[in-house]
Amino acid sequence: MITSPRPARPDDVARHYDELDRFYRELWGEHLHHGLFEGRRDAPQDAAARLVRRVAELARIGPGTEVCDVGCGYGATSRVLALQHGARVQGITLSRAQVDHARRSTPAALPPGASLRFHQGDWLANDFGDQAFDVVVAIECLTHMPDQRAFFREVARTLRPGGRLVMCAWLTSESPGSLARRFLLEPICLEGELPGMGSASETHDLMAEAGLEPLEYHDLSHRVRRTWSVSASRLLGAAWRDPEVRGLLRDPAFRSRVFARTVFRIWTAYRVGAMRYGLFLARRPLSCSARTVSV
Repeated sequence: MITSPRPARPDDVARHYDELDRFYRELWGEHLHHGLFEGRRDAPQDAAARLVRRVAELARIGPGTEVCDVGCGYGATSRVLALQHGARVQGITLSRAQVDHARRSTPAALPPGASLRFHQGDWLANDFGDQAFDVVVAIECLTHMPDQRAFFREVARTLRPGGRLVMCAWLTSESPGSLARRFLLEPICLEGELPGMGSASETHDLMAEAGLEPLEYHDLSHRVRRTWSVSASRLLGAAWRDPEVRGLLRDPAFRSRVFARTVFRIWTAYRVGAMRYGLFLARRPLSCSARTVSV
């Protein structure tokens, strides 16, 4: 597990996204996650939507499915699951800017039986009841958790027996070298307010420890890494065109300006294989006891 030299608290993560609200929406759009690309001609927004479709398929989401979207960002995935699949979705995010945007963007009309609710809060201290959900979806929020064991315990607690977790996660390679750790992975964690980033095998172990049963793992690294070429190009374009952007990137009082370096570090980390991108499917076993998932 790669850990940040400076531990990130939930308040730090919320500040990061609130400060960079404009930049993230301009660089990434409402889907604040990687895209699943099929070819070089793919539009980034189409690739992002394709990733959400893959998640929904693995989760087997249909009309009336009770879903929690952990780290819901601007609510784009939640809206897809409610509008296109008829799910009853509750999204949770630390960021006030994100939850405000998600609520403003909630459509007035939803399919019969579908619903959308957004909460500003900490997944590790949530108010959801035991066995509240059929599905937990978590797209790229695991590395923001200061306690990844607690993340999976909360998943197991809030899932009904037989319920499914579908998670997309930033990962390290299984054995990153010392140079990758020092110049790529540790700075990425520090600059991105990521308390820690583990490998696929470490993540599987944490799932099993929490009482979840890992079912599938897909390494999507090569299909998502173009996201960072697109982001780097958009960042350079914004800095070239917009004096306000250039001013913020030079302003030492703007703590989050380091994200500009992080974009290029992540691009490099994918290219050299130090970072991976994983799609996980797990479930809470039908026989899983309350004691097992609450330890």
